[in-house]
Order: sequence, then structure tokens, then C-alpha cells
Amino acid sequence: MKNYLLIALLMIGTTYGFAQYSEPETDGGGLDKSKLFVGGNFGINFGNYTLINVSPQLGYRFNKYFAAGAGVNFIYSSLRTDYSDGSRERYNQGVAGLNIFGRVYPIPEILLQVQPELNYTWGKLKESGVNYSNTYKLESKFIPSLLLGAGGALPAGPGAFIVMAQYDILQQDRNPYGDKIFFSFGYNIGF
Repeated sequence: MKNYLLIALLMIGTTYGFAQYSEPETDGGGLDKSKLFVGGNFGINFGNYTLINVSPQLGYRFNKYFAAGAGVNFIYSSLRTDYSDGSRERYNQGVAGLNIFGRVYPIPEILLQVQPELNYTWGKLKESGVNYSNTYKLESKFIPSLLLGAGGALPAGPGAFIVMAQYDILQQDRNPYGDKIFFSFGYNIGF
């Protein structure tokens, strides 16, 4: 417990120390580093449809209502289908991609987000039954997604926990998110 307290105090002290340092005044141009935030999402779903999503992001808070940024995606998904005749299909897919996002904060604790993505996918399909088993390598290709989401920003320490429900409205063939709403959890430092 003492270690956690010490780490928390060091983080708060470091954040306070950085907040006290400022660049000399300029003519209004340039990037205000105090408005940058680093974070990302971790999404997970288990069952017949499994999804593991690790997506770090870097953003900029323009004002108390708007933020935007970019990130990378690393996703693993698997879909298992069992049929009444005893046969089974298992579809596995790996994903690596890029995203940009825009956020609106109607109030500080609530956010709405739009996130276009372009993901490179690869995978395999395995079919099995009583007397057979076949595995097919799937064509690797780029797949666009457009995620819409809503959630909460819960202030914690030098940042905020982000909890969101999201949905891919493009629903392209082999999109990594499936056809249902999914949940993601993240933490932003520099909220």
C-alpha cells in the first residue's frame, strides 16, 4: 500500500512540476503542450465472439468541449459457430491499423466520439465436422471502419478513466468489431 501511495504522490508531484514550467510567451502560434493527452483503449469480449483490442492514442484538447487525436490499433478477434449437425467453424483474425478520433464533451464527464479507421487484416477459417477438418488462409486486406461511441470520462489522478460503448456503422465484410455494440476501457493522462 505504501508503494502505491508513493507512486501516486510522485505522479501528482511530477504533473504539478511540469504544470509550473512554461515556455516564454510567443506571438500566439505553436502547440500548447498542456492540452496534449496520452491514453488509449482496451476492449475485451469473450464468448462465441472474442475480441481483444489494445489501441494507444495521442490527443489534443482544443477547449473544454472538443478534443481530437490519432492512434494505432492492435486487435485479435475470433468467431466460433457451432451447427446442429455437429460441425463447427472458427474464424480467427489479426488486425493492425491507424485511427483518428474526434470527441465532443457536452459536459465534462460525458463524451461522444467518432473514430474513422483503416485496418490491415489477416486470418484463417477452420471448418471441422465428424469426418473432416479444413483450414483456409484468408486474403490479407485493408478494411475501413467508422466507430461511433458514447461514454464517460471519470477524473482520476492526473487524468481520467474512459468507458465507452461503440459500434462500427460501416459493417464491412471482415470488420474486426462484429455486428454488435462493444465496450472499451481506457485511461487518458493529461485529461
